[in-house]
Amino acid sequence: MEKQLHIRELINRLARLDAASAWGGDLNPTQRAVLAYLGRANRFSKSPSHVAEYLGTTRGTISQSFKSLLQKGYVSERRSALDKRAISFELTVKGREITQFSGGLEQSISDLNEHQKLALQTTLTEILKVFLKQNNGRTFGVCNTCIHFEADNPGGFCRLLSESLTQDETSLICHEQNNAL
Repeated sequence: MEKQLHIRELINRLARLDAASAWGGDLNPTQRAVLAYLGRANRFSKSPSHVAEYLGTTRGTISQSFKSLLQKGYVSERRSALDKRAISFELTVKGREITQFSGGLEQSISDLNEHQKLALQTTLTEILKVFLKQNNGRTFGVCNTCIHFEADNPGGFCRLLSESLTQDETSLICHEQNNAL
């Protein structure tokens, strides 16, 4: 039991230190996390509810974050042509520039050798899968690892949404992703 508590403390401390390093300029850590998610999400996964679910926060927090990010020029709003109530967000040029920010945690991870990085990624992915399964959470995995993905030159096809995917989209985070946990 002591090892589990120590591992949890290490993960929490790393997360808090990483969030603290994300303060800067006119952005707070939540706003940076929203921008980072949008930079990695596909076109089907950029609504406020998707962002809130991915980040494990409330829709109210995300709504306020988007309001601020819109005012600061980091994101633009897009309403669905089919359902005017459906809103999604895109990074602006200014928003894409911010996602290039490399925090202290990322820099520390880059100092690990490839074997250490792979082992850490594998272990943390397994912990996340178990945690999400226990809490009925969504995986938000990458398109090309989904059971609905079908490889198609040059990109792919989502059988669930009946949509063609560009090559770039196949490596983006999807709200609908299912890898049959």
